[in-house]
Amino acid sequence: MTTVEAKLEAARADLADRDGVLIAFSGGVDSSVVAALAHDALGEHAVACTAKSETLPEAELEDARAVADEIGIRHEIVAFSELESEEFVENDDDRCYHCRTMRLGEMLETAREFDIETVCDGTNADDPGAGHRPGLQAVEELEVHSPLLAHDISKGEVREIADRYGLSVADKPSMACLSSRIPTGLDVTEERLTRVEQAEALLRQWGFEQFRVRDHDGLARIEVAPDELERALSLEFAETVREELSQLGFDHVTLDLHGYRTGSVSPESNQTDGADDEPLIDDVFAAESRTD
Repeated sequence: MTTVEAKLEAARADLADRDGVLIAFSGGVDSSVVAALAHDALGEHAVACTAKSETLPEAELEDARAVADEIGIRHEIVAFSELESEEFVENDDDRCYHCRTMRLGEMLETAREFDIETVCDGTNADDPGAGHRPGLQAVEELEVHSPLLAHDISKGEVREIADRYGLSVADKPSMACLSSRIPTGLDVTEERLTRVEQAEALLRQWGFEQFRVRDHDGLARIEVAPDELERALSLEFAETVREELSQLGFDHVTLDLHGYRTGSVSPESNQTDGADDEPLIDDVFAAESRTD
């Protein structure tokens, strides 16, 4: 038995010892693996639950529905609004803590309605060391069970297990909630969330796989994976995205030459010593950039 197989069996046995579990289910690879393990171990006593709010792109909700169908697990959707929380809207260093507290609170309430004692999430063994992660504090405070973390299953191993289960999300890139596109200190508003979602839908239509559109108070900063950067520099894409994002309400459209980076608007990455240390942003879509 390989190390991954041993961890998989241990996590499955852990879940099988419970009367039932409700999984905080985003449809990403981590929560999908937990859902697959739980369904494998508990059958109808495992429930996947997705919290629908302004920060969840509609495309991600549809993906969650599709993956739940793949697994065969019961799928519940609950609706709430993070924008009702002043602490969340203020978008300080602990925005993710406020968000996760509300989101998991919805999971715990739903679990009680189903007489389920255990709520699980998809935190994996790599997450605690992945920089500024205040959301993990909420997981601990609310005593949510993280089977991947408990059994030392890393992100790479999560993807291997997802592949073993034949899940379509085995290679799916990470996709944080839409509020992560708004720099710390700028209020999270429905307007900003909506235009970011629509802007990223455009990049998805162009076939980009790993990307973000950051909303710097009306300036759109596009990040794409380094291996996709060449396509983002094409004149056809530049002209199309500039026009489309301008119509969405962005005053300026830029491409970040550093490429896609997780948490590039988080507190750690925003700490700079001076103006010269600001991230390189090249407005390749401006008319001036195409002149001699």
